[in-house]
Amino acid sequence: MILSLILIFTFLVAISMPIAFALGISVSVILLIYTDIPLVAIPHKMVNGIDSYVFLAIPLFLLAGRLMNAGGITDRLFKFARIWVGNIYGGLAHANVVASMLFAWMSGSAVATIGGLGEIEVKAMKENGYDVPFAASVATAASILGPIIPPSIPMIIYAAMTEESVGKLFLGGIFPGLLMGLSLMILIYFFARKRGYPRDRRTSIKEKAVATKDAVIPLLMPVIMLGGIGAGIFTPTEAAAVAAAYALIISMCVYKTLKLKDLPKIFTESMVTTAVVTFIISMTSSFSFLLSVENAGTELAAAVIGFTKNKYIVLLLINILLLVFGALMEAGVVLILFIPILYPLATSIGIDPVHFGVIMCANLMIGVATPPVGMCLFVMSHISKLKMETLMRAILPFLVPIILCLLLITYWSDIVMFLPNLIMD
Repeated sequence: MILSLILIFTFLVAISMPIAFALGISVSVILLIYTDIPLVAIPHKMVNGIDSYVFLAIPLFLLAGRLMNAGGITDRLFKFARIWVGNIYGGLAHANVVASMLFAWMSGSAVATIGGLGEIEVKAMKENGYDVPFAASVATAASILGPIIPPSIPMIIYAAMTEESVGKLFLGGIFPGLLMGLSLMILIYFFARKRGYPRDRRTSIKEKAVATKDAVIPLLMPVIMLGGIGAGIFTPTEAAAVAAAYALIISMCVYKTLKLKDLPKIFTESMVTTAVVTFIISMTSSFSFLLSVENAGTELAAAVIGFTKNKYIVLLLINILLLVFGALMEAGVVLILFIPILYPLATSIGIDPVHFGVIMCANLMIGVATPPVGMCLFVMSHISKLKMETLMRAILPFLVPIILCLLLITYWSDIVMFLPNLIMD
């Protein structure tokens, strides 16, 4: 039955049917043919699947990201990053990575990160002598950090489906995200030296102080969010509301770059994106229900454990599986589909659920920048006016250090678990 389900779903996706409809139709067909479960179970599971307080954080973080883009906060972050790291070889490319890391603290989305910073970064690098494929690749690779460094929409989805702590997952993503950003900067440095890319002049302490002063208000947002979560002042969902309110206030009242007339468009775009994401999640709930009825996760766990009980080999197999599917399907869909299958397997061999959640999110975020269907590749292709095949070739070297970091956090759990254990245990 599960094989038939996967084959029907794969066929529908292959003929370009939207993911949500492909999920619904494949589940409906299987219920009709193989089970006595009435079709009314599907809408029931769709409603129950999104009936979670944690999911309220998704539209709020999406709204916060759009408010920051419209309010010019992204420009300030990029200028701040350029002032501090622009004098290193390949300075603008380093600024690109640092700005993406800073924006990641606020948005929770790879697409929001590349949408907010991509055009600014590529334009600046092109004007300063960098070739466009390199500039676009740096921006695309750096966007991966968006959902790994907290807040993270994929981590929220994982927490809601597994009932794990969102706060622990957020804290667990900090060091892996910083490690991936550093690895990208090391690669950029060697590329810059080899190709003779320019660097900015050395800036004075006064210039650094001015840039920091301009950016300090936006930079307080992640401090407030993570500090509030860690101290138990508010939940991650409430932190999302705080982030959206903070972005609105500083954009309208402090910087005065956002006007009242801009809000309807921002709210509408946020609602449309939320509706799409929520519809996919709700439809996937019926898919997950069918998997649970058939005990797919338990059977997979038993089969794998029958093959090997070595958790390091199992983790390697899971990484390969997620990297392959992440490159072929939308990351959020893969996450939702595989949680009911892989979560029981991971916990059965003694992998910490928080550690495994960060591994899953990191895996699938690599997929957003991996050919052939990485979402951020399509966004950047549109922004940079590059052909997709050109961008796909250019991005490949940047995936190497990120995948090496993925293996490091997979097999050295302390990178993930140090902060959650220190702050929340």
